[in-house]
Amino acid sequence: MEILGITGCVLASLVVGIAIGRYLLRNLLKQQEVAAQSKAKKILKDAESNAEILKKDRLLEAKEKFLQMKAEHEQQVNAKNNEVNQRENSVKQKEQSLTQKLENMNRKEQELDTHKINLEKQTAVAIKKQEEVDVLKSQHVQQLETIAGLSAEEAKNQLIENMKSEARSQAMMQVKDIVDEAKLTASKEAKKVVIQTIQRTAAEAAIENSVSIFHIDSDEIKGRVIGREGRNIRALEAATGIEIIVDDTPEAIILSGFDPVRREIARLALHRLVTDGRIHPARIEEVVAKTKKQIEDEIVEIGERTVIDLGIHGLHPELIRMVGRMRYRSSYGQNLLHHSREVANFCATMAAELGLNAKMAKRAGLLHDIGKVPDDNPELPHAILGMQLAEKYKEHPEICNAIGAHHDEIEMTSMISPIIQACDSISGARPGARREVVESYIKRLKELEELALSYPGVEKTFAIQAGRELRVIVESERITDAQAELLAADISNRIQTEMTYPGQIKVTVIRETRSVAFAK
Repeated sequence: MEILGITGCVLASLVVGIAIGRYLLRNLLKQQEVAAQSKAKKILKDAESNAEILKKDRLLEAKEKFLQMKAEHEQQVNAKNNEVNQRENSVKQKEQSLTQKLENMNRKEQELDTHKINLEKQTAVAIKKQEEVDVLKSQHVQQLETIAGLSAEEAKNQLIENMKSEARSQAMMQVKDIVDEAKLTASKEAKKVVIQTIQRTAAEAAIENSVSIFHIDSDEIKGRVIGREGRNIRALEAATGIEIIVDDTPEAIILSGFDPVRREIARLALHRLVTDGRIHPARIEEVVAKTKKQIEDEIVEIGERTVIDLGIHGLHPELIRMVGRMRYRSSYGQNLLHHSREVANFCATMAAELGLNAKMAKRAGLLHDIGKVPDDNPELPHAILGMQLAEKYKEHPEICNAIGAHHDEIEMTSMISPIIQACDSISGARPGARREVVESYIKRLKELEELALSYPGVEKTFAIQAGRELRVIVESERITDAQAELLAADISNRIQTEMTYPGQIKVTVIRETRSVAFAK
């Protein structure tokens, strides 16, 4: 029972506690709700206040934007109004201008009508006067025909014939003047071209011959070259076709033969044999065979190098070989290859100056003496033989004609032909180019100086500028100034009558007086 009573008390206490807790919880919830409501009201009030501020700001912004747009609109309206006013003013000005132009046109049209009426009146008067003039002219012509005894048509024909004859005479005189001027100009231009060609091409003046003397270190080698009973020298002569002369000439063996190529083969073979030291017939034949092969290869190489240096292309291999063989040929002491190269350069320069084909001229210049190389057909002139070789190896017809005509064996049919002939003469005739030319040149200079020295009172003479000027120095004690002038005239007259020379020779007589004194 006591337990039940205690339990009842506990339960009652528990119930009372629960009731109190619920009461306290309810009061707490009410307080929280009141606080939340109060906070919500405050937030709402703040939100309303912020919304009111934002509303006022938006209204202010809207008003400012409206005012700005209104101002821009007013500006645009004002600008359009100004533009419309300007256009109206421009239209008014154009209307005034058109009105003025129209008035001017009306006034001019009235003036033109007035002029037209006046012209019609004047035309009628002129027609009437022309009719009267025609009548008077016909009467005058009839009177002239009666007086002259010729009809108007006959007089007209006679006048035309007279005019034709006079015009023909004047034309012939003008043609003659033009031809004379053209000849003078052509001569000057031709000389100018030749001089420029010579000046622009550097050429050696030395004569080059094929080697015909073999130098040795001592005369002991001569015995080894001759060999026992002369067998070595006979074998060498049989292999090379060259006569080998071993005489008393110190330290030299002479190689005699008409073919420069054979002489060169003999010289090189002899050099190899002497250097090697083994000289006997079998060795001689072996060395000569190798030397021939070497010379043939060298000839081809020289020809190829020559055409490359000159810029000539497409030349037949056989012609290239012949060009190489020119290296061992000479004409009057002038090396044929050097002469041909010089002529080729001359021709190219001259053709370029004249506006012709410089490459074709250079090709013809190189090949113009190709007929001197072959050993066959010696009875033909070398120009004709060279032309036939060029035709054989398909060279251009103008080149063939230039080769064949450069010594006038055939007629020239190309503009290049006279250029080849002129350049060949330039190369061969210059002082020092050929033996016979240089000898005659030196002889002429000596004769020129000796002629002046033959006069009494002449102290020294100098032939300068390749013989184009003769300077004569006289003794001032024996020759006066007046006598010096007479002496110059006498010398020039004797030169004209007694000597043969190209161009002209200027004779200058120099008389000098020197006074010497010593200060002691």
